[in-house]
Amino acid sequence: MEFDIPTLIDGYAQGYFLMADADGALGWYGSRRRALIPLDERFRYPKSLRRSLNQNRFDVAINRDFAAVCQGCADRETTWISSELSLIYWRLHQAGWAHSFETWQGDQLAGGILGLAIQGAFIGESMFYNIPDGSKVAMVKLVEHLRSRRYRLFDAQMQNPHLARFGAYTIGDREYQSQLRRALQFRCNFY
Repeated sequence: MEFDIPTLIDGYAQGYFLMADADGALGWYGSRRRALIPLDERFRYPKSLRRSLNQNRFDVAINRDFAAVCQGCADRETTWISSELSLIYWRLHQAGWAHSFETWQGDQLAGGILGLAIQGAFIGESMFYNIPDGSKVAMVKLVEHLRSRRYRLFDAQMQNPHLARFGAYTIGDREYQSQLRRALQFRCNFY
C-alpha cells in the first residue's frame, strides 16, 4: 500500500483513517458511526476539571515535542499506533499536516493530543497523559483553539465514555461525509 503524503491526505479527506492491526499491518479504516467533539455550546467538560483550568496548572504548547506526544499515545498495552504509523505521523508532521496539542508542567510533558489538520477539519488520532488532567486540559484548550481558528469539524473517530464526558456524539457515515465535505471547503490555519 502506498503511503506518500498526497495519498495520506486524500485518504483522510475521504473520511478514512489509518490503523495498525494486531500484527502491525497498516490499513485504511472507516466507521459506520463517527464520533465528533462539538465545537459549539454542546461542548462540555467535567466539573472536576474546573480547578485545574482555573489554577492554570498547565502550560499549553503546539508541536513543542510532537515525537513525545506520538510516543505517549502509542505507549499502551493495546495500541493501533505501530512504529510504521508513528513514522507516517512524523512525516505528516514535517509536511505541516499533523500536529500535537500539548500540556506541560515545567519541563514535564503532562499530556497531549495528536491529530491532523486538513482545511477546516481536525482529525484527532489519539490522546494520552502523564499527569492527571493533562489530556483533559489539552482537550479543553484544543477546542478553544479550534474555535478561535474557525474550524468546522473535530473528528474523534470512535466514541468512548471518556469522550462522551466532553459532549462527544456519534453520527452516521452519510452525515459524517456531508459534514467533512463542508469542513474541507474552509481554509483554516492551525497556528
